[in-house]
Amino acid sequence: MKISTKGRYSLRLMIDIALHGVDSNVSIRDVSERQNISTKYLEQLVSMLVRVGYLKSIRGAQGGYRLARKPSEYTVGDILRITEGSLAPVACLEDEVNNCPRVSECPTINLWEGLYNAINDYLDNVTLEDLMNEELKGNDSLDFCI
Repeated sequence: MKISTKGRYSLRLMIDIALHGVDSNVSIRDVSERQNISTKYLEQLVSMLVRVGYLKSIRGAQGGYRLARKPSEYTVGDILRITEGSLAPVACLEDEVNNCPRVSECPTINLWEGLYNAINDYLDNVTLEDLMNEELKGNDSLDFCI
């Protein structure tokens, strides 16, 4: 399994909006400048995230985007599944029911299921708030007083 730029950039977008959208709406142009991601690419991601209800779109002069829920209510797993689709390491685990004709005699199915469960368990236990805190912690280490 390899997470594409779509998934990685969606996480960066969501973190940026969570950090900067507390008191005001966040524009795509501002995210683009801060994250060094093209506005065209961000527009595609935002459209998808608005459609599934993860972001709110506000029109007008002071418009932009905000999270639809609290950062603690978004998991990395949820965001990646929206942008990437299935996180299954092998095709036979992508559907709810494994329809592989060899599943009953497959010597590696337990390995793949264990990996899939580990991936989901890990990603579903990291929230957008956790990533925000990491970002804030990283920025705090650069602050100093003279």
